[in-house]
Amino acid sequence: MKTINLGDQNTIFSHFISEIRDVKVQNDSMRFRRNIERIGEVFAYEISKEIEYEAKDIITPLGISTENLMIEKPVLATILRAGLPLHQGFLNYFDDSDSAFISAYRKHKKGGKFEIKIEYMSSPDLNDKTLILCDPMIASGASMIMAMEAILSKGKPKHIHIVGVIASSEGIQYLKENSPVKNWTLWVGAEDSEMTSQSYIVPGLGDAGDLAFGEKK
Repeated sequence: MKTINLGDQNTIFSHFISEIRDVKVQNDSMRFRRNIERIGEVFAYEISKEIEYEAKDIITPLGISTENLMIEKPVLATILRAGLPLHQGFLNYFDDSDSAFISAYRKHKKGGKFEIKIEYMSSPDLNDKTLILCDPMIASGASMIMAMEAILSKGKPKHIHIVGVIASSEGIQYLKENSPVKNWTLWVGAEDSEMTSQSYIVPGLGDAGDLAFGEKK
C-alpha cells in the first residue's frame, strides 16, 4: 500500500484545503461544496496518471494526430452523504465512469461511543476494474474499511484508490493494518495527527456533511 499526500506540495490545492478548514469561509455552504468538488478534480487529475493508456489516431480537419488515451474508465464510489461534492469533482473529469454509492452512518450510544452501520449500497460489477473510493474525512478508518468490505462483494478490482480529503494519522494506520486487500493506494489532501474521543479529526474541519448540506437531527 502506498500513501500519497497532495498537501505536501505547494500548489493551489493548499488554498482549497485552507478554505474548507476556515470557520469564516465555512459559513458559505455553497463555497464549501465547490471547494470539495475542486479538490476532487485535483485528485482525479493526479489519479489519471496511474491509469492505463494506449496510443490512438485522432482524425482532425487537417490530418491525423496520435494521442495517448485512457483505455479504461474507473468506477467512482463514494460514502453518502458527505462524499457527494467530492464524487462530483471526480465525475467532472471521469465523466463517462460508472458510479457506486454506499450509505454508512454512526449509531451513537451512551457515553459518547458509537458503532458504524452500512445501510445501503449500489454498485456495478467491479471485476478487473479500477475502483476509486472516496470520503472527505478518514477519522478512525473504521467506516472506510467497512465500505471496502461491502463493495468488494460486487467483484475483485484490479486496483483500488482510496481518497480522503483530510485523514488522521490513526485512521491511516488503521487502514494499513485492516485493509481486506493489498492492491490499493491511499490519497489524502492533509494528514492531521490528533483525533477526539468521538473520532473527530483535530484540527480537521468539523462535520463535512453538515457543512455541505446543513445540520442533521
